Amino acid sequence: MATAPTAPQTFVETFPNPRPERDFTIRIRLPEFTCLCPKTGQPDFAELLLEYIPGPRCVELKSLKLYIWSFRDRGCFHEAVTNEILDQLAQATEPKFMRLTGIFNVRGGVYTSVVAEHRAVGFTPATPVVLPGDESL
Repeated sequence: MATAPTAPQTFVETFPNPRPERDFTIRIRLPEFTCLCPKTGQPDFAELLLEYIPGPRCVELKSLKLYIWSFRDRGCFHEAVTNEILDQLAQATEPKFMRLTGIFNVRGGVYTSVVAEHRAVGFTPATPVVLPGDESL
């Protein structure tokens, strides 16, 4: 039986996009993100929502989990850590479009959400298709 990794990693592994000729959206929910408040050292908890239209490479999920783990003992402002993660993921995968949303739990009576986006040069998103009965769109 293989043993599970026991340490975080500071890089993200990728694999080739299986359908590079088609724009499709990948959505990943990471509900257990933690880092430390850089002012108090207390833990901050967040849910990260990653959405992207892949370019040549996709994020390997186990690697993403280990990468996210690397922030657990780091002091990070919400705005900085959200942008840092987006930058590293975009650099590793070269997506057509990528959005990372950090939804941070309450700290001092304040909730914070940070949304950061990356767009490839020249990328134009497709027009959404709205079907009858899609009142929520």
